[in-house]
Amino acid sequence: MTSTLDADLTHDAFLGGRLHLWQPRAGYRAGVDPVLLAASVPAKSGQAVLDLGCGVGTAALCLGARVPGLALVGVERQRDYAALAARNGLETFAADLTDLPDAVRYRSFDHVLANPPFFDRDSGHVAADQGREAGRGAETPIAAWIDAAARRLRHKGYLHMIHRAERVPDLLAGAHGRLGSPEIWPLCPRVGKPAELVIFRARKDGRADFRLHFPIILHEGARHERDGESYTPEIQAILRAGAALHL
Repeated sequence: MTSTLDADLTHDAFLGGRLHLWQPRAGYRAGVDPVLLAASVPAKSGQAVLDLGCGVGTAALCLGARVPGLALVGVERQRDYAALAARNGLETFAADLTDLPDAVRYRSFDHVLANPPFFDRDSGHVAADQGREAGRGAETPIAAWIDAAARRLRHKGYLHMIHRAERVPDLLAGAHGRLGSPEIWPLCPRVGKPAELVIFRARKDGRADFRLHFPIILHEGARHERDGESYTPEIQAILRAGAALHL
């Protein structure tokens, strides 16, 4: 029987039904971004993964659905979202990434994931719903996200982040002196269109030069011409079958 509390939630399918997650019916709801982020992580069974700002656990749990045997941990400052992440099966701590609990602070990880809020709230529209606003409006600087990740990474461990393309200078500046071997993959909506998002990766104690990779195209065709999905076969395989994004 559905409770009054559950009536405010939805139980949504991801990865073509391989994964189902509880989410608020209203407020911040996970979309394509955390799924693409998870697909970009070359984790191996037995490794430990930390998802900073995990929301309801989408990125970490999508990764876990593809790679069995991972030790997955999430940190989420909004307690109701952290509770949903735990309900969805992720070991989750309700905390701010700038003040991590000892249970996280004394652990190290092979991979750290982050899908931070995208929008600078010094300008722009503020969402009425508190959960949605917290998931979209940036309060914590990018440098603080990268610093928290760097502190929790093992030697040669990786940070993986998805963010807006215009924040690339902030990503590189935040990684400087903390993480090395920075790489950027632009995510372009269509051929000939500028990147709106990027996947950013950097390595603890990495020494390689910066690399800007060839763009990843999300949709087929030069423009939107019909209703329904138009994802490229590679992106469809990620979203519907839990495939890896081959970077």
